[in-house]
Amino acid sequence: MPVSVNRLDVPLPDWLRRPLGRASELSTVQRVIKHRQIHTICEEGRCPNRGECYAQGTASFLLMGPTCTRACAFCQVDKGHAPMPLDPAEPQKVAEAVQILGLRYVVLTSVARDDLPDQGAGWFVLVMQAIRTRCPDTQIEVLTPDFWGGKEVGETLEQQQYQRVAQVVAAQPACYNHNIETVERLQGVVRRGARYGRSLRVLQWVKQLEPNLPTKSGLMLGHGETEAEVITTLRDLRQVGCDRLTLGQYLRPSLAHLPVQKYWTPAEFDRLGAIAQELGFTHVRSGPLVRSSYHAGAALS
Repeated sequence: MPVSVNRLDVPLPDWLRRPLGRASELSTVQRVIKHRQIHTICEEGRCPNRGECYAQGTASFLLMGPTCTRACAFCQVDKGHAPMPLDPAEPQKVAEAVQILGLRYVVLTSVARDDLPDQGAGWFVLVMQAIRTRCPDTQIEVLTPDFWGGKEVGETLEQQQYQRVAQVVAAQPACYNHNIETVERLQGVVRRGARYGRSLRVLQWVKQLEPNLPTKSGLMLGHGETEAEVITTLRDLRQVGCDRLTLGQYLRPSLAHLPVQKYWTPAEFDRLGAIAQELGFTHVRSGPLVRSSYHAGAALS
């Protein structure tokens, strides 16, 4: 039977319990990050897999500061006040951290920065260039916001969004990831400021711009979606050529965040993963503790 819950004081199912990893692996990365005053989504999002990923030579850097200009109801990244100005030294700091840690595969993500003229697209490119100068053999995946920033639908805004996506694609990442996060019915509740069709459009544009560039998206289950809705979303992603997929369990960070409506079981995740493969996704990670960057570099091996 699936486990339904909407309170923080209900014990987690056994399948959601796991050790964080060896303290040495965590402290080494944390020390390098803290010393350079940069951020990782691994730490800001308290990812349960960070020890494992650090040990495998993978990390996900959070660019442009830890404060998001949007207010997604599931995310525990800082929000609700003005973000700090960009640190002009951040590209070099991230590149230096990648070199010191000997990372073979890096994921670059960011908070939404709707306050910036290009929504941060150019910053992704600068960081990619800095990493490649120091570590030319390191593969770089990007996990971007939608680069929208506008409050109304219009042709000019859509053209600007397209140009921002194109700018990042032109920098030739190893994979372009943009998470759709949840099913269409729940977008307004879960992803404030985002739109289902807009996210599909980002992934579609990437394939139109560079057909050989792998695209990736992910969903966090547990917001009240049905299996049929999840499968419909997977079909929609395949319709725009999305190649790779992550499915994981939403875990409520605090009472200020959306309650968990259901803990999906490992067997259910296995079934959805098999369906995704049948639909044509070439690389699927589906499990309760899977996150966007989990085993990200494995698709290249």
